Amino acid sequence: MHQAAYLGLAAAVFLTCSGCTGEKEAAKYRIAVIPKGTTHDFWKSIHAGAVQAARERGNADVIWEGPAKEDQRSEQQQIVERRASEGVNAICLAPCDRTTLVAPVEEALKGGVPVVILDSGLELSDAIKNSDRYLGYVATDNRQGGVEAAKRMLELLKDKKNARVMMIRYQAGSQSTEQRDAGFRETIRTVPSVAFIEAPDEAGPTVDSAQRTAETLLSDQKELDGIFVPNESSTTGVLRALEVLHREGQVKLVGFDSSDILINALRKGEIHGLVLQDPFDMGYQSVNRAIDFLQGKRPAELIKNTNLQVITPDNLDDPKIKPLYARDLQPYLGS
Repeated sequence: MHQAAYLGLAAAVFLTCSGCTGEKEAAKYRIAVIPKGTTHDFWKSIHAGAVQAARERGNADVIWEGPAKEDQRSEQQQIVERRASEGVNAICLAPCDRTTLVAPVEEALKGGVPVVILDSGLELSDAIKNSDRYLGYVATDNRQGGVEAAKRMLELLKDKKNARVMMIRYQAGSQSTEQRDAGFRETIRTVPSVAFIEAPDEAGPTVDSAQRTAETLLSDQKELDGIFVPNESSTTGVLRALEVLHREGQVKLVGFDSSDILINALRKGEIHGLVLQDPFDMGYQSVNRAIDFLQGKRPAELIKNTNLQVITPDNLDDPKIKPLYARDLQPYLGS
């Protein structure tokens, strides 16, 4: 009888502990992080920052899923809808488009899923603004990024009389790049001696589309002194176009974001300035904001601006700047 009682007690303890383990696993938060795209280095850094936040908190898993290309609005919309219906605990979303993603975000909030917007803004309908599950916006001050890019361009061309500067827009509906365009446009126009040309064609969502656009525009603009483009793929595409036309280094190129290709071109004098964001911190802050809310803490402010730096050949190796473009992502994302 004593042995039977002991076995019964042991079984009860085992079941109780199993229940505890199950409760702990059930309490782990599932955070869907949905980028605009998954190809560019920028998004890989956001992914790494999100993973780091989840690791530090120890109670969350990051579910990383996004469209391959940044113009695939309907694909991103479907991902948001599916993840919300599957019952993730929160969504961190970088919208491909400021308007088409409004409806799926409204539905997610209505269904009880809190949403953090990151990198690129969303038009805030009343349903979003009035929801206590809308957790705000984590991003670069994109307008200021455009301002800083224009300042760099003006510095590069200060000794050039009647300079001609072209801006090639990225893609209509991308709120982040539209803000960068606006900041650049407003600032460059404050100098009447600089002829500002806004290209009629967009760079589009890929390096190849940006290169095709740039080659056509550069063929028409033989006397161009400077070009500004507002993201990684468009900067790479314009760089390639300049190389094909043998005008690299001659036309001052100021772009946005980084990759090994862009950093190497900056070192060689083929690019003359890059506005760098901190995508790692963007992913990190967004996931932390979601977990904080799930644990009962609301964000102190709805808008959180992350770091912004203009890098040039002169400050490229500054140890404070280097993590913005040379962070090792392998510990977070694997090989």
